Amino acid sequence: MNSIAELEEYFSVKSLSTYSRESYDKFLKKEGFIFDIPSIHITGTNGKGSTAKYLYEIYLAQGYKVGLFSSPSTTTLFEMIQANGKEISKEEYLSLFNSLEKGFEKYDLSTFEMQTVLAFTYFKNLHLDIAIIEVGMGGYIDATNIFIPCLSIITSVSLEHTAYLGKSVSEIADNKAGIIKRDVPVLLGKLEETAMFAIRQRAKETESNIVIVDDYHNEVIGTDKVTFDYRPYKSLDLSTLATYQIKNASIAVEAVKMLQDKFEVSEESIRKGLKANPLPCRFEYVKKNVMVDGAHNPEAMKSLTEALGKVETRPIHVVFAAFRDKNIDQMLILLGSISNDVVLTTFEHKRARTEDEYFLYLGDYKFVQDYLGYIKELEEKYPGDLILVTGSLYFAGLVRGAMKNEK
Repeated sequence: MNSIAELEEYFSVKSLSTYSRESYDKFLKKEGFIFDIPSIHITGTNGKGSTAKYLYEIYLAQGYKVGLFSSPSTTTLFEMIQANGKEISKEEYLSLFNSLEKGFEKYDLSTFEMQTVLAFTYFKNLHLDIAIIEVGMGGYIDATNIFIPCLSIITSVSLEHTAYLGKSVSEIADNKAGIIKRDVPVLLGKLEETAMFAIRQRAKETESNIVIVDDYHNEVIGTDKVTFDYRPYKSLDLSTLATYQIKNASIAVEAVKMLQDKFEVSEESIRKGLKANPLPCRFEYVKKNVMVDGAHNPEAMKSLTEALGKVETRPIHVVFAAFRDKNIDQMLILLGSISNDVVLTTFEHKRARTEDEYFLYLGDYKFVQDYLGYIKELEEKYPGDLILVTGSLYFAGLVRGAMKNEK
């Protein structure tokens, strides 16, 4: 590949609508590819990206050589692969891809499989102390699931990607439990009992010790931060008003505690890491009156609407777009609990729900094609209100990018 634009086009062609690991497993075996950097492996319906980011920042603050592989990207390919405080450069990405392209082509790897191999190769070349690896989807058949971690984390389990992961919470939990490895401890968020049963079964088979995240206490909302206690630490600060991030930060703190014998971390580093900027498109005010949030399933939307109820008194206008495989019924009901002005739209993506695919909802909701133009109209008409852009992380990222370029 001669340019990033050419590579992005190549990746768009190689993105799959169905997934099988057959070719990928042949590639791993024939090429002798292994990933042996000490790593934390994280899955979950929601919260896995933020939990991974908090862990990355905490270990960075302690001075470790640490990498982060997370997906999907909201702006560029490069944000998916970070190490030692910075994203992989365009030049490094292109050079690495070109060195591996022959094998990718020979085994016809999918986009995410290639991205995973690129990240893992990059981390190996840097000889990191520890890597934080977020799954792409599920667990058992995910392309990242090719190594023995020092800790497995399952942040949450709810119905999502049912076409790939299972039709029930129990089946989805069983798929996510595929990241649990023999004698490797597993840390869990607060899960419903049907999910816990499936995970306990897997943990029993692999003789893996289960730890459930503790309760946090004393949530306090400030002007630009939230503060909480998590045993034994008092008054931990997060640089966000998204109270739902406290759950993710608590999991990160518990993970650090569990690995203290392998990776010692001071209280000062924990505090510093948690104060780092959160991931983009998570309760992010891109303007004083425009928020983007990538909530894309009912569980995430419930967390978003509850958090908004704690910090916003302004009237809220919602601009909503989603992928066609998402359960939008419950999301729209939840948004209706905080706003009487919800508008549907679409965006440039092959999986985006189009106007025709909203036909069941068009009697109750207005549809607009030009979402950026409509947001501008709302800003001019309601300068004292809040405009919430949500329904898809990809869509939130598009709006975020447009707003940032506008400034």
